[in-house]
Amino acid sequence: MSFIDAHREDLGIEPICHELAIAPSSYHEHARRLADPGRRPARARRDDEIKAQIKRVHEASSGLYGARKVWHQLLRDGVAVARCTVERLMAAMGLAGIRRGKTTITTVSNPKAPCPLDKVNREFRVERPNALWVVDFTYVHTWAGFVYVAFVIDAYARRIVGWKVSTSATAGFVLDALEQAIHARRPGPEDGLIHHSDRGVQYLAMNYTQRLAEANLVPSVGSVGDSYDCEKMHAVWKV
Repeated sequence: MSFIDAHREDLGIEPICHELAIAPSSYHEHARRLADPGRRPARARRDDEIKAQIKRVHEASSGLYGARKVWHQLLRDGVAVARCTVERLMAAMGLAGIRRGKTTITTVSNPKAPCPLDKVNREFRVERPNALWVVDFTYVHTWAGFVYVAFVIDAYARRIVGWKVSTSATAGFVLDALEQAIHARRPGPEDGLIHHSDRGVQYLAMNYTQRLAEANLVPSVGSVGDSYDCEKMHAVWKV
């Protein structure tokens, strides 16, 4: 909509909408809502009210509160709102709390390493089991520090078919999760099973890629640390 606003005088609304596959009526409704905020959906108006409350609480904490503490404070103040709504709106507002400890990066790429093509293109819906496995790993804080957790998920039913916990993020660590999945599902060449990961060095290591070939898995690699590329896996992280 902002692109149309910027270029409509030069290119015209109808041609831009045609190229962007947007109905002109959608843009005209957008323009009417800008002129008359009362036409905006009830959820959008509610979001604006909650954003004002979030901003108040966040500023009162000197920017220290994250979504959880902001949510609890809003409840104490009598503002009925779901925690997921607070998380969504704070992300949209670019607000975050202060995190203790060091930031941990899981996806470390090597631009010189040979990389398979992306055979998924963010299309994670499949018609059968053993058609697409999505793999990733994250870290979990514990009282003794943090540990890495790797998962292999069958995209058909979002079922975890392999997993491994380790104190170090090595290629052997993610390979163990893969071995468990292979043992549990025993894929064959007739399956054409696609193995999709990000560009982390663990998944591009020689011993890992050799194991994919031995198990008749078709490698597919997305972009670095892209939540859209591994949306199935990031749904598991939220659990």
